[in-house]
Amino acid sequence: HEYSVDHANGRFFIRTNWQAENFRVMTAELETSGDKTTWKELIPNRDDAMVSNIQAFDDWLVIGERKEGLRKVRVMALDGSVDRYLDADAASYVMWPGTNVNTDTQKIRYGYSSLVTPSQTWEIDLQTGETELLKAERVLGDFNSDNYRSDRMMVEARDGTLVPVSFARHKDTALDGSAPALVYAYGSYGSSTDPWFRNSVVSLLDRGFIYVIAHIRGGQEMGRKWYEQGRLMNKINTFTDYVDVTAGLQKQGMIDPARTYAMGGSAGGLLMGAVINLAPELYHGVIAAVPFVDVVTTMLDESIPLTTNEWNEWGDPHEQEAFNYMLSYSPYDNVKQQAYPNLMVTTGLHDSQVQYFEPAKWVAKLREYRTDENRLIMKLSLIHI
Repeated sequence: HEYSVDHANGRFFIRTNWQAENFRVMTAELETSGDKTTWKELIPNRDDAMVSNIQAFDDWLVIGERKEGLRKVRVMALDGSVDRYLDADAASYVMWPGTNVNTDTQKIRYGYSSLVTPSQTWEIDLQTGETELLKAERVLGDFNSDNYRSDRMMVEARDGTLVPVSFARHKDTALDGSAPALVYAYGSYGSSTDPWFRNSVVSLLDRGFIYVIAHIRGGQEMGRKWYEQGRLMNKINTFTDYVDVTAGLQKQGMIDPARTYAMGGSAGGLLMGAVINLAPELYHGVIAAVPFVDVVTTMLDESIPLTTNEWNEWGDPHEQEAFNYMLSYSPYDNVKQQAYPNLMVTTGLHDSQVQYFEPAKWVAKLREYRTDENRLIMKLSLIHI
């Protein structure tokens, strides 16, 4: 049972996954809150939205939700007179409840960011709807959000699932297939890759790149089912979603197929390893940071402190079905004689998550099997940053 509790005006508000895959919100009186049968449902479980967090006020409830692949803020008057989402001025964004310490108020603070908007803190009067910008993250140099554009779209995967995609570009960069693109994703552990502002991406946009985030299954952008459809015996969906997003953007003439680049780290490095075995022709270059690429061997080594906990994500290889399934996508085990894209592999000698010898043996096998003469670079640091 996963839950979190807030309190205002003499009662508890409980975000709970009790009989609610995407969480629901319930209320409880202080005296009887220990008995779950006395809880009353305020917001039911929904398939199209996931409750991430709540903030209780005397007359309002503020809810952080994941809906349609975005983080949104929903405000609800406890008398039933208001129930709405706060407005955003972009198609792709991140919005979250801010720090609010006073419960007897109709003004609340919330955060906002997008791929082209540095983090901001806003205050809104929930009665009047009036908003005020209180604080904005400063960016060094002559950065101006008006020089950039961000958007989102849905790309159909091979099984018919629609995968959300966020992307950003400079206003002078055309979406006509002439621009290079960097496609980023993670897609594991239910960790969602939200379209936050990233200083490091601005340099790419200024040089004419389109920056793409593929919100593939294995994350939790579309709720708990999105995660379940990308883990254990459904893990292959993570990899094919990424391939299908890349191919879809190329076929639609949005990005240059000859200058498409991929990037992922750790479990996202596993994604990179699997993708270049599945569809190496889609990418001119790939960056794999501390990649988890020897799945079966690592999951069989119980002397590694993290291994047995990881069976919840990948499966227990002592079970034949799980062993065979992991073996079918493990990047190291599926290296074959074919042309691979240019590769930059980074790792750390003392990385606590992925041991350096995983990418090292993977790179050695790639050098033995590849039929191309593209660049294959491995950088080993003492500690990967």
